[in-house]
Amino acid sequence: MKTIQHILTRYTAFLWAILQPLGAWGVFAVAALDGAAVGLPMDVVIGGYVAQNHTRLLLYVLMGAAGSALGSLVVYAIGYEGGEELLRKRVSAERFKKLHEAFDKHPFWTLMFPAMLPPPTPFKLFALGAAVAEMSVGHFLLAIFLGRTARFLLLGILVIEFGPGVVHTVRIFFSHHFYWVLIAAVAALAAWLAISRSSSRKC
Repeated sequence: MKTIQHILTRYTAFLWAILQPLGAWGVFAVAALDGAAVGLPMDVVIGGYVAQNHTRLLLYVLMGAAGSALGSLVVYAIGYEGGEELLRKRVSAERFKKLHEAFDKHPFWTLMFPAMLPPPTPFKLFALGAAVAEMSVGHFLLAIFLGRTARFLLLGILVIEFGPGVVHTVRIFFSHHFYWVLIAAVAALAAWLAISRSSSRKC
């Protein structure tokens, strides 16, 4: 465990040395590349920036969310052009059916919810699903932007409270307890949707 943390710490320092001269645009650039399926450690980048300057928390969060949303347009274009055949090649028939049904019923939440969760959440799969379901580009961008904003804001607050090391702690926790966290989050979302639907009917 100490060896992994040491490697991650050195990697964080390496990234920070490259990105620091770019300021907030460094967050935007890395987020855009990550959203475009390059796969970069966004949490490490956001955490590093916030640790260096707490007062710019909201700027870093918004730049990261915006970059992630715009970068994801690459995945959207791939999914839109490839259609269902492309998605079917990447998931089982059962998983494809569940994903298709989810986007039919709650397209916005089906994309925004995974955008809020850190790795190992297979977010690119949901982005492809949104494109295959022909979700509007505006809703696609908004769902990712809001989801990423919530994720990066919580991460930034944790970094301010507990230091940059919390980024690695959260990643390890999610990798070991991902399915339990996912089940709890899905249950909470389902309850919230049920309450919201009940309230709208009463009105």
